[in-house]
Amino acid sequence: MPEPTLLLTGFEPFGGETLNPSQAIVQALDGEVIAGVRVAARVLPCCFGGAPGALAQALQELRPQAVLALGQAGGRPDLTLERVAINLADARIADNAGEQPVDAPVVPGGPAAYFSRLPVKAMVAGLRAAGWPASVSHTAGTFVCNQVFYALMHALRDQPAVRAGFMHVPWLPEQAARLPAPAPSMPLAAQVEAVRAALGVALAHQGPDHAAAEGRTH
Repeated sequence: MPEPTLLLTGFEPFGGETLNPSQAIVQALDGEVIAGVRVAARVLPCCFGGAPGALAQALQELRPQAVLALGQAGGRPDLTLERVAINLADARIADNAGEQPVDAPVVPGGPAAYFSRLPVKAMVAGLRAAGWPASVSHTAGTFVCNQVFYALMHALRDQPAVRAGFMHVPWLPEQAARLPAPAPSMPLAAQVEAVRAALGVALAHQGPDHAAAEGRTH
């Protein structure tokens, strides 16, 4: 019987940056076994034309039982579990291939939105209990992060048993230090430990998600 696998994805640096915490986190956790499930890491290109294909290839290769996609959300002070992916690409900046779609669907003719299949409120509660700042977010934006989140849920629409979703992570201190004004950040070691904890909750949680009020937006 194949070993249970969790696909963990991150992104390459973008927007002129040389670092992306999501890339560093997934590389640090690659090969770990969490709750009896082995983590398989993949780094996706930060471009509208390449990210969905790279994701689809990883899904086909690994046939994971769970998926967590990570992305950088500079300016957010905590780890944010995304609840909703929308069928919209509307880029504020160009991606790494120079593309900047405006008001374009992620999947032409697809549903307006998909909800995460991860127990996002339980994961937030677990992170907070372990001492990590975390919250539920109701917007993954309209850049490549949202595109990958939507493409992930669309690809798994006929595989309801696969738990999948998206989490944004803050800037690293090295990134925040280059900004002209103070900005929230979290060291890489802390982010790796927090994501490890979030994965443990996601894999261990059974039954409905927590019934807790997490209605604020980002």
